[in-house]
Order: sequence, then C-alpha cells, then structure tokens
Amino acid sequence: MTELSHPAQILAELIRCPSVTPLEGGALNYLEQRLTASGFRVQRVTFEDENTPAVENLYARLGTDGPNLCFAGHTDVVPVGNEAAWSKAPFSADVRDGQLYGRGAVDMKGGIACFIAAVEDLLEQGKAFPGSISFLITGDEEGPAINGTDKLLKWVKEQGETLDACLLGEPTNPDSIGDAVKIGRRGSISGTITVSGTQGHAAYPHLADNPIPRLIKLVDALLTEPLDEGTDTFQPTNLEVTSMDVGNPSVNVIPAKAEAKFNVRFNDTWSADSLKEELIRRLDQGAGTPPYRGSNQRTAYHIEWRDRPSHVFLTRDDKLIDAVRDACEAVTGRRPEISTGGGTSDARFIKDYAPVVEFGLVGQTMHQVDERVDLADLDTLTAIYKNFIEEYFKG
Repeated sequence: MTELSHPAQILAELIRCPSVTPLEGGALNYLEQRLTASGFRVQRVTFEDENTPAVENLYARLGTDGPNLCFAGHTDVVPVGNEAAWSKAPFSADVRDGQLYGRGAVDMKGGIACFIAAVEDLLEQGKAFPGSISFLITGDEEGPAINGTDKLLKWVKEQGETLDACLLGEPTNPDSIGDAVKIGRRGSISGTITVSGTQGHAAYPHLADNPIPRLIKLVDALLTEPLDEGTDTFQPTNLEVTSMDVGNPSVNVIPAKAEAKFNVRFNDTWSADSLKEELIRRLDQGAGTPPYRGSNQRTAYHIEWRDRPSHVFLTRDDKLIDAVRDACEAVTGRRPEISTGGGTSDARFIKDYAPVVEFGLVGQTMHQVDERVDLADLDTLTAIYKNFIEEYFKG
C-alpha cells in the first residue's frame, strides 16, 4: 500500500467527502477541524437566496496584523456522471500507478490540500509570518455561484477584515506544474435571440412565415467579422453559438419560433456594456438583410441577456505575481508564463477586494471520469506554496 505524503493525506480525506454542489459533504467540517488545530480562527457562514439552494462557506484567519495573504478555493465538486464508467469509486480516494483518484482531485480540493500542507509545514518549522494568512473557501463555485464567494467576500468585509492579496488555487497548468500563472480572466456574457414567425404547412409557405432563415441571417451577422484581434495580454474575443432550437418534432410543419443561444468571452477591448451595444448593432444590421429571395420584410427579433455577466480583469500587482513565479522557478527550475486564458472563476469576484492571481495543479482531468492527480505534483505544488508564502512575506 502506498504511503501518502502530507498533502496527499489531506486530499484523500477531502475527496472522501461527497461535496457535490451545493452539499457540504463533510469537507468544511474537516477543514474547520484541521485549521482550528493549527491556530486559525474559523468562521462558518451559510448564505441562501430565492430559487437557489443554501450554501455553507468558511473563512479562517491566522494572525491579526497585516498584510493578510488569503488563499481562496472551493470544496464543492461537479457530479460524477456515470459512476459505472469510473475505474475507481469517485469518492474513495484510491491510488494507482502513482496517481490519486477522485472527484475534485484537481478541481480543486488538491490545491486546498497543498496550501494547508504548506502552512502546516511552515508552522511546524517554527516560521513566523509578519502578517496574517487566511482561507476563503466556498461551496458554490461549480454551481450558480450566488451563495458562495461573492457573498462571502461581502460578509468578510462587513466583519472589518481586509484582504491584501489573494492566491486562488484553481488548476491553471495545462501540461505540467510551472506552465502558467493566471493574472486575469476574460469577461463573459450570454444571450438568447428569439425570432417569431407564423406556423404553417411546409407545402404552403406563402401562408406561413418561417423564422429559421431570419434567425440564420441574425447569427451570420454576429459571426461574419471578428470582434477584435486580441491585445498584448488577452487572446481575441470569441463568440460561440451554443444552441439553435425550434422545438419542432415535425418535418412538414413550419415552426412559429426559433431561438439561438450564444456566449461571448471578451478581452479588455470591451466592457460588458460596449460589447452588448456592438452585438445589437450587428443584429440590427442582420435584421435588415432579406432572409430569402423576394422578401423585403425586416426581421423582428428579441434578445434576452443572461443575468450577472462576468467582467474582464487584469491583475497588475507585481509583488504578488513575481512571488508566485519566483517560487515556482525556485522549486521546478521553470518560470511560468503569464496567462489570461480559459473560462471564468471566482477570481472575478475576488478582484474587487484584493489583487488576485491563480496557480494550482495540472487541469487535464478536471470534471472528467477518473479525475486524478499525480502524487508527485501534490508534493511539488506544496513546495511551491511554501516558497510563495515565505517569498510574499519577505516584502
């Protein structure tokens, strides 16, 4: 039987907690016990909102002086999917061929385990921090993200707490630890375009008005020209049509309505508002294009924007960024690239309260069947986190 290292032992205990969003599953209980034993003052708080499940969250702090270096993460995990497809039970934390299996192994209980192990190691070595270390842990990152980090940050501020810098332990490395540290994220907005027509028999099109060709013209207007070419720090903005639906089970019926859903990941060329204006301009242009020969009727459409867009941000705190990169280079010999790619994360909330960067495990198996992490990577990341903590407080 493989003897697990310090961070691997912590991770195994966390994986055995079935904390599928929004369930706490015992994960926060375990963290509370562990952090309390290390001298942290731990506070648990539950948030709820209309039409969303209640979510438990945790904030813990060691020390009272500043600066307050915060580690942020989430213990909630996505569902396991087809459990029969797993080669190891998803909440058993089994080890095979030098890898620890389980839902949340890399996204992101592994990052939490490594940071806790790093802090515990430093405390055991008698290290003193000229400031404070805190943990901001939510149970709602993989869900609607309403009753988690967003509300927890507001609550922390109301308690008189200040976060001076934050490391979010999401799995940021594409292939191996040392690939990338994320210093920003693109924004995200989503919408649904609806075109109404007149239902009718496919053999009598003059008695109907088919909304599908009209919707196609609108979608084409969104996609024809690139939104931008990218910037020095961000890749180009991309719009993806994610669904086109008419809800029509028949082949001989012209539908009465057609819908298209889309998502845009945008860089700092745009704000959410300016991007919406540009998309509406394009839709209005497409609405004036005849949907088929002989038609000159302008297309009427309705657009509904999804609530709570994610805003683009870029962290410019050199001390924080360099501390992570220097720590990684000291341990691995590799200096991670600066990245702003990928999707959204809870960093979009944290950036309003403190400078935030993201650095964690390799994310190749996150959300997959047989999610797993190399045991060696856990030790490497723990060593980087230890070096980072010392490096940050040196300043």
